[in-house]
Amino acid sequence: MNKLRRIITLPIFSLFIVAASAQTALYDTAAKPKLISKQFSFTEGASVDKKGNVFFTDQPNNKIWEYSADGKLSLWMDSTLRSNGTYFDAKGNLITCADEHDELVSISPKKKIKVLVHDLNGHLLNGPNDVWVAPNGGMYITDPYYQRDYWTRKKPDLDEQDVYYLPKKGGNLITVASDLQQPNGIVGTPDGKYLYVADIKGNKTFKYTIASDGSLTNKQLFCTQGSDGMTLDEQGNVYLTGKGVTIYNPVGAKIAHIDIPEPWAANLCFAGKDKNYLFITASKAVYIIKMNVKGVE
Repeated sequence: MNKLRRIITLPIFSLFIVAASAQTALYDTAAKPKLISKQFSFTEGASVDKKGNVFFTDQPNNKIWEYSADGKLSLWMDSTLRSNGTYFDAKGNLITCADEHDELVSISPKKKIKVLVHDLNGHLLNGPNDVWVAPNGGMYITDPYYQRDYWTRKKPDLDEQDVYYLPKKGGNLITVASDLQQPNGIVGTPDGKYLYVADIKGNKTFKYTIASDGSLTNKQLFCTQGSDGMTLDEQGNVYLTGKGVTIYNPVGAKIAHIDIPEPWAANLCFAGKDKNYLFITASKAVYIIKMNVKGVE
């Protein structure tokens, strides 16, 4: 019996060793996230540009802020059409999910706004929430419905809460996932081969294969946790937000958790010139923590 018990428990113990060593490798577990500022209403949409500067939204106040690569915080733009989730395209435009009028927009470095998507076949979108720009320039957006107090409507125009794809050439949105309860966080791999989509209401995150035409195939359950915002590191680990930051390895095993002293962590990205600081938007605050890995966005 003792031999049998050792045979059974040894692999389990080994898993704990692997998880612990992975967590130590990612960051110093003795370090705590550093508070940058706590002057906002609700922070979201963290995205990093090519120089390592982070741009994030304070949606209730209709603003976009910048946290520079050298650690300076400043207001970047006021009146942002209630921008929420964001992502930079290859030309340096900030693509934002602007749900004042339920649109997807592009904001140039000179702060000029261009509407990319206004509606879906004449119907208002639910409220674009998060966006990822693929290497080929195509854009994936999640469209959950969250009632906003600045809307006049009290119910959605659409029957479903779906994931859409906007080809680089523009045109109409293409539905690529329609079987999720409430898609929210979204991020793809830097080679453009795979897409992760979090079903926040279903409390699951799925991994898809991206086809050459932008459609999604081979849906696989990645982990049994939903997420608000998401990011990836150079090792292929997936970072999910909610009650702090939870990190999963490429095969969907939980390997680390970073506690954030706020009610909710909404989004995150890797920041700094070397993209080795994890920048986290959390309720009324933003935080950073030094990492031993780099981001790929």
